Amino acid sequence: MARLIQIFEHERLTLHKNERGEYLTQNELEKLYEFNDRNNNEYFTGIRNGVKFTNYVGVIQIGGLTIEILPKADKKVYTQEEDYKKWRDALLNMLAICRRIKVESVTEASLHKRYYSLLDLYFDIFLDEVFTLLRKGLIKKYYKQSSNQTALRGRIMFSQNIQKNLIHQERVYTNHQVYGYEHTVNQILLRALSILSKIVSNSNIKDRIARIKLDFPDIQEIEIAKSHFDKVKESRKTKSYEEALKIAKMIILNYSPDIKNGQENMLALLFDMNKLWEEYVFRMLQRANMEGYEINFQNSQKFWENKTIQPDLVVVKTEDNSQETFIIDTKWKIIDYRKPSDDDLKQMYAYNLYWDAAKSMLLYPKTYDFPESFGNYHKGREQGNACKLGFVNVLDESGKLDLDIGRAILEKLN
Repeated sequence: MARLIQIFEHERLTLHKNERGEYLTQNELEKLYEFNDRNNNEYFTGIRNGVKFTNYVGVIQIGGLTIEILPKADKKVYTQEEDYKKWRDALLNMLAICRRIKVESVTEASLHKRYYSLLDLYFDIFLDEVFTLLRKGLIKKYYKQSSNQTALRGRIMFSQNIQKNLIHQERVYTNHQVYGYEHTVNQILLRALSILSKIVSNSNIKDRIARIKLDFPDIQEIEIAKSHFDKVKESRKTKSYEEALKIAKMIILNYSPDIKNGQENMLALLFDMNKLWEEYVFRMLQRANMEGYEINFQNSQKFWENKTIQPDLVVVKTEDNSQETFIIDTKWKIIDYRKPSDDDLKQMYAYNLYWDAAKSMLLYPKTYDFPESFGNYHKGREQGNACKLGFVNVLDESGKLDLDIGRAILEKLN
């Protein structure tokens, strides 16, 4: 029986029921431990009888269990369904804005009606893409093939020819070129479809997979690794495969089969919330499109020996033929505005010196209306050396992702 658990980042999930009646079975917990061990314990922390999630958000599917890990920019304790729905929608829209998912797929209909989990949405997008490729016609390429032929084609493989055709002298075993569907990009799509057929529980999606596989050309299914994706070269022919290959890569490289009994196959699709917040802020600043501002993402400079430093955002303001540089570093965490991290402040001090910026800002999601002002470093630049702690709303007053924060962020620099 399919189960859906929705939980926020940094919360715990154990073998014992929580206040919403949610729990893990022993097999599910062991699968999570195994997955985390393979990934340097990056995605959550093992605790007694359970796990504590970190700053990664997204979705994990283990057998019939789906766990959605949602972002949260405050310390409130949420128990109502509308709160989980609000942050789930915010995450989906953030993923769309940061181009981790197709923008047109994140509509009111898709958010609330069609999908059991975030994974189902990704799966449906993938199937839409593959269906479109099949309808247009999958690309063909030349590839090498060794087989028996009744006429000489290509190069004779003498040793194999002797082994296979000693009493069939009318045949010849050759290595020759064939023009067909048997190549890496099509094999990647087929492998992703086969994985989905094993892990999907949604009956509608399962039916779509079966129908698409029936229409797929008869090619060999092979094990796909990261190296196969590295070999795919973008060209005019493969341009239409771009979205399907992106999701296929997520599916294949994050799939963890249950070798022992096949009951707890696992697929994880997780995003670092710090990086997602950083890119979201960048795209919101671009969207603001304020005259006189140039937004630069992830500039870097040499720092010490072969080490570099790289602020999230460098903002250059041009006014009356003069330029002023600002540094913004985004932090997806909740802090006491009176006690910023020493390491963060030292980091901004270095950025100010290296980019010759009079002002910088550490930008956090807003939880309350904290006072904001620039604090001065006591040494550094003669023309001024200051840093501010800035706070910005993630959601607007209606509880939806605030798409107008770019202007507010730039105004905080002045």
